[in-house]
Amino acid sequence: MEIKLKKYSSTYIVEVVGDMDLYSAFELKNVVTKMLAKDIKNYVVDLAKVDYIDSSGIGVLIHIYSNIKKLNRILKIANVHGSVEKVIKLTKLSQYFPIVGSVKEALLQIEQTKKVQ
Repeated sequence: MEIKLKKYSSTYIVEVVGDMDLYSAFELKNVVTKMLAKDIKNYVVDLAKVDYIDSSGIGVLIHIYSNIKKLNRILKIANVHGSVEKVIKLTKLSQYFPIVGSVKEALLQIEQTKKVQ
């Protein structure tokens, strides 16, 4: 798994490339934990290039989301598709996670939320 970071305004796009499994999911957790320590407030996790996720990957997404939410920061998960979408729906986490269709949609929602705050 590879993680690419992009910045748009005050939002960081965390692009995940490859499988999110027992052997690699911790990388995403470590990256986001370091970003939280640097007081970054807005996140988009882009799963467009993730074709496989197991329970470790789901666990990392839950961990990341709960930590970001606890700190009153914003997270959107974008481009959930294929088997990743099936796993999230089967585990009933589609109602828990802030899932949006695209990175563009996520950025628009974050900008709107920032204006309200």
